[in-house]
Amino acid sequence: MAFSKGYRIYHKLDPPPYSVIVETRNRDECLMFESGAVAVLSAAEKEAIKNSYTKMMDAYGILGVLRLNLGDSMLHSLVVAAGCSSVGKVQDSEVFRVTSTEFVSLKNDPSDEDRIADVRKVLNSGNFYFAWSSSGISMDLSLNAHRRIKEDTTDNRFFWNQSLHLHLKHYGVNCDDWLLRLMCGGVEIRTIYAGHKQAKACVISRLSSERAGTRFNVRGANDDGQVANFVETEQVIFLDDQVSSFIQIRGSIPLFWEHFSALRRLYGKQVIINLLGMKEGEHMLIALAAANGDPNKSSTLFSSSSSSSSSSSSSPRSQSGTLRTNCLDCLDRTNSVQAYFALEMLPKQLEDMGLTEKPQLVARFQEVFRSMWTVNGDSVSKIYAGTGALDGKAKGGKLKDGARSVTRTIQNNFFDSSKQEAIDILRLGSTLNSDLADKARALLTTSSLYASPRVLLGMCQNHQKYTRPKQIRVSVGTWNVNGGKQFRSIAFRNQTLNDWLLDAPMKAGLPEFQGEELSDSVSSMCCSPELVYLDSSSHGVEDDELTSILGRACSLVYN
Repeated sequence: MAFSKGYRIYHKLDPPPYSVIVETRNRDECLMFESGAVAVLSAAEKEAIKNSYTKMMDAYGILGVLRLNLGDSMLHSLVVAAGCSSVGKVQDSEVFRVTSTEFVSLKNDPSDEDRIADVRKVLNSGNFYFAWSSSGISMDLSLNAHRRIKEDTTDNRFFWNQSLHLHLKHYGVNCDDWLLRLMCGGVEIRTIYAGHKQAKACVISRLSSERAGTRFNVRGANDDGQVANFVETEQVIFLDDQVSSFIQIRGSIPLFWEHFSALRRLYGKQVIINLLGMKEGEHMLIALAAANGDPNKSSTLFSSSSSSSSSSSSSPRSQSGTLRTNCLDCLDRTNSVQAYFALEMLPKQLEDMGLTEKPQLVARFQEVFRSMWTVNGDSVSKIYAGTGALDGKAKGGKLKDGARSVTRTIQNNFFDSSKQEAIDILRLGSTLNSDLADKARALLTTSSLYASPRVLLGMCQNHQKYTRPKQIRVSVGTWNVNGGKQFRSIAFRNQTLNDWLLDAPMKAGLPEFQGEELSDSVSSMCCSPELVYLDSSSHGVEDDELTSILGRACSLVYN
């Protein structure tokens, strides 16, 4: 059975209250949304009221209910997948890309449309995917092949419309019966004929929702060790009942390394590939990362059995670790390096599946995967930076890179703030735009923000049971980092950055300021755009001065 618009949405205007029902061709029951509540109606109950409703639209699926706290009221919108396109079929499932969505106000308020326009734009970006199967049991796109063998529990890191499911769960609705689960990232699927058999070649990138956002709004790691632009990318081949998967991960460079305890638990041993160089202050980030690094928290050992493979006739072998790659934004350089390692691993995967007898078949796989990795790099880059990846190639490639760099600059500086807010609304929904959310963010961990407003309120009201106040002193100063030779001017020849950054707190009787608290100041300065875009005529002077002083700062903090 082909996938089609199997959902129909009706509404009732009169008599009040306003009501919406959703029916699907696969079930006799229907969903009813009325007065902020949700109920599952039996076939008999549906038939008794259906004549008073009129059809609004057909849809491919339901994504959930978006709840947004407007202060004195709550916005409730039913989010439906109005358009999608097939990416390809894998085993018993077909993967679709969401191309358009519709938001149905559950209060019949036309003004709701303006408030959610940016959220709709994010969902319609072409970066969201779901799987469907005529059997009713579809592939969970949040799970890589290795985890699908071991478990069937959705990986919430890659479950992007999780908050849209909460409203229905609150009323006891089984969301698996009614709602789709979205994965954000990139999916490429190709069919390759191996004799009389069909092999499916796939590259799947899953973007984590835990610290999601745009290039200039979300970087580094949060207090929970979750890093920006964290992506799990899987190179996987399906052939009959055989599966071979090779997984790599990427993520923003964390300046504290608790992040790796979670990675070891999820992926095993870690090989850290740091692509930061010596330009534009990247060497400062390298120094800070090295100073914070704990050699006992990561491993450079990688098993020779470095891909996961399984079949019904043999015992599955598991990937025992992953390559974790980062550059400054985890985009262009990271794309190239991950593609290189994946293509180097491809012959091993093909050998495990008995597909290396014909050199032309191996060459065909290499050609297809090389093309898919290029597309994958563009997909990941568009989500975070707003453009495709820069490839650094000569001639025509340089012109394309220049155009994309200009587009990135405009996108990141003028449009990403609204995109960031839309991503936050999609992830957190009703907990975002409220005083309660501000208090919860100050008191609770990031993962706690997914709780319902009632639970958050209770946790915040009882915060004294699990928090304790601590008095701190914050010192703020400014320095003209583009002052050129004014570092050694006649008027200020005896003053340096040391005067306020390092020595002033000590002279004020606050030696404890020069402990761990200073690390955030140093990190902020090292990442500051002012350090990157200095006047080239005086760059050497500032660079020498700042490197010397920040070097002393790092020694104070870490030694």
